Amino acid sequence: MENDEFKLDREIVAATKDVFSSMVMMELEDGVPLTGKGGEFPSNISSMLGLGGGVRGILAIHCPETVAKVITGAFLGMDVEELNNDVKDAIGELTNMVAGNLKIFFANFDIDVKLAIPTTVIGESYRTSGLFGATRIVVPFGCANGTFWIELKYMRSN
Repeated sequence: MENDEFKLDREIVAATKDVFSSMVMMELEDGVPLTGKGGEFPSNISSMLGLGGGVRGILAIHCPETVAKVITGAFLGMDVEELNNDVKDAIGELTNMVAGNLKIFFANFDIDVKLAIPTTVIGESYRTSGLFGATRIVVPFGCANGTFWIELKYMRSN
């Protein structure tokens, strides 16, 4: 499965904008999608969700602290002062919703995708990796308080 065939970068943008406009009441500005290896994110929180079935991989949202708190506050309708369990849960749930939209997209091509439960990490210095040989797409999204990234690493299962 090639990115050009499925236009996954555009589908990530559509899925993310749909979730954020309907659930967070936040309009996003998408940036230029990046592909290939490398790239570190200035993030303090990452929520990752495993994909299985017809597509194996991981979908992740990476956010700096200030952006994660603003997103969580808008999502939950409350002031958020620190990175806490509310932030972990909110970013994890948003990851789940974006992945759900992508699952529907893949189903249009008769590709059954299974979703795992999101795992969220908070920290100052960490790296995520996995799935050697996977295709990687990263889309930056701008909002009022900064930028966050949606990352998809995937391989088509045989």
